[in-house]
Amino acid sequence: MSVSLPIRRFFLVLPVAAGVVFASIAGASTTAPLIDYTTVTSAMIEAECEAAMAKSEAILDELIAVPDGKRTFDNTLMPINQLADLMGQTFGKYCFQGYVAQDEAVREVARAQEELLDKYQVDLSFREDLYAAILSYSKTAEAQSLTGERARLLEFTLRDYRRNGFGRGADTRAEVQELRNRLVELSSEFQQELADWKDGIEVPADRTQGLSETFLSGLEKTENGNYWVSLDYPELVPFLDMSEDGELRKAISIKSWNEGYPKNVERLETAIALRDRMAKLLGYESWAHYRMEPRMAQNPERAQAFLADLRAKIQPKLDADIAAMRESYAQNDADGVNYWDWRYYNSLQMRNEYNVDQSKVSEYFPLQNVLEGMFDITQEMFGLRYVEVKGAQVWHPDVQLFEIHDSATGEFIGHFYTDLFPREGKFGHAAAFPLRPGGIHNGKRQTPVSAIVANFTKPTSDRPSLLSHDEVETLFHEYGHILHQTLTRAELRRFAGSSTEQDFVEAPSQNLEHWIWEPEVLNRFAVHYQTGEKFPEEMLAGLIAAKHLNSGIRNLRQVYYASLDLACHGPGEKKDTTQLVRELHPICGFPALEGTHMQAGFGHLFGYDAAYYGYLWSKVYGDDMYTAFEEGGILNPEVGMRYRQEIYEKGGSLDGMDLVRNFLGREPNNRAFLRDLGLEVDAAPIGSH
Repeated sequence: MSVSLPIRRFFLVLPVAAGVVFASIAGASTTAPLIDYTTVTSAMIEAECEAAMAKSEAILDELIAVPDGKRTFDNTLMPINQLADLMGQTFGKYCFQGYVAQDEAVREVARAQEELLDKYQVDLSFREDLYAAILSYSKTAEAQSLTGERARLLEFTLRDYRRNGFGRGADTRAEVQELRNRLVELSSEFQQELADWKDGIEVPADRTQGLSETFLSGLEKTENGNYWVSLDYPELVPFLDMSEDGELRKAISIKSWNEGYPKNVERLETAIALRDRMAKLLGYESWAHYRMEPRMAQNPERAQAFLADLRAKIQPKLDADIAAMRESYAQNDADGVNYWDWRYYNSLQMRNEYNVDQSKVSEYFPLQNVLEGMFDITQEMFGLRYVEVKGAQVWHPDVQLFEIHDSATGEFIGHFYTDLFPREGKFGHAAAFPLRPGGIHNGKRQTPVSAIVANFTKPTSDRPSLLSHDEVETLFHEYGHILHQTLTRAELRRFAGSSTEQDFVEAPSQNLEHWIWEPEVLNRFAVHYQTGEKFPEEMLAGLIAAKHLNSGIRNLRQVYYASLDLACHGPGEKKDTTQLVRELHPICGFPALEGTHMQAGFGHLFGYDAAYYGYLWSKVYGDDMYTAFEEGGILNPEVGMRYRQEIYEKGGSLDGMDLVRNFLGREPNNRAFLRDLGLEVDAAPIGSH
């Protein structure tokens, strides 16, 4: 660890794709979302977080007071579930504002309170009296007879205590607790550094060759009249794609790969040392061994073998990718193809060899139509109906709120917010945030609330937000997380929504990415923002034909990131992360950029530490699950409903492998995964990773 109809007043309203069902509700929804976000203040955040901790203490006091002979699931483990829900909702109502609030002071307080709540939850997980109560319950006859999610919760809770040092000495537990709290602080400081980072390059008007007028018109200008290109994705990536100026591409690449330097390198290496110390205290060979124990991979050796096998399979494709660029576009460059060149050369290849001009492609992906098309398709496939809530109390005028209903029964299922455009201080990437967990509370289903947060190009007075095809893929991916979080039918908070193994959690979203490569799907919503003309057949054919263009470069970059993450957290003494970057960077086909420290801005090293391999690992499952749609019809509602029931609704109530088996009705394999990388390689059962 992301939808809305764009604000129509900004641009020409295009015809809605056939079959889209939207209802509008004037005023407040009858199925109330979380809170009125327009009233949230710094003082309210502090007061409500303090109140949540006080309520938590009252719940715990009642739990602890139960005599051992009277312990039941309802009076011992259900309060733990209640606490998880309380903390989840407190984040969603208040601490989430640290990522999206307009007011800087509100963001700062929200981030500080999130850190405080994280530390509070760390401290709860080390309470001796709480552990004693749960251990006592685990020995009862009722506990021995638990089944399903309830048995799973007891098993996982006892495992959590073991992994916190219970069963070891009190001194060990005290040190582990201290280390965990310090890691919370370092994570907050690392992410704050990136949120506050402001940098970019100036581009004089006489050095804008290759940059479209549309792109340039969206840039700010400096006092001396130069264009300012920031490191924000909506500006950085198109610049690298289009600019003919290699020196400027190099300059902004160096700036991008020094985000957070030098402070974040120090924070990261401190965190790595603390993680390693904690793992050793708990009897694990390394942090990677500790972190992977509850995941599908189970141990880093298995993850490393997966990456090594994948690297060997992809290497010939990468070599061919770079050779093709060098032969056609870099013959006169003594250095060949540089890291800052490949995106630009990729764009030339797309235009010259596949008749695909990315700036033209985006004209057929106005955000409103993409959203309506995505809504249309997911409603049709998964038996849903979306309702836009008019007049919702949101944290920014760009934000919209939607309800999800079951199309057959009319049952209200959940809410999701959409916050899709960049602004000062906002979370800078794309993500889906669970704001209210699902689950069963007091015999009633609690309706989940989630938010998709992204940073697509803002509309202007004469032009809508236009998405690249990559951004369309990002939107579908993040919306897959929204569906996972909101369609859950799990009983317990621990297993609701996307609370699966960390190396499976991306699979349901990676599966949804496949639809944006299907002509049948694209033809339903890809129309020119001015004329309403359908996506030209020749351009569409070229776009799809180019799916595997430079897939070797793209995918070995992922192998590199995953390998760096594992190297940082594997066995060994103090890690020099800059040296590791230099040593491992050639995996992706290019040497590291001199004078850069990409790890300082690699936010996944906090939160996804020793887990980045999961993006590729889970893709194996996401790709394999898509074969059911290929075989049964990519928009077949029967297959879609089975997917909703077996994957989205189950959440983490079963192991990821069992979820996939149940949906596919067979053992998973990696055939579709290899095919989607553009490789012709014999498949193997997934268990042979």
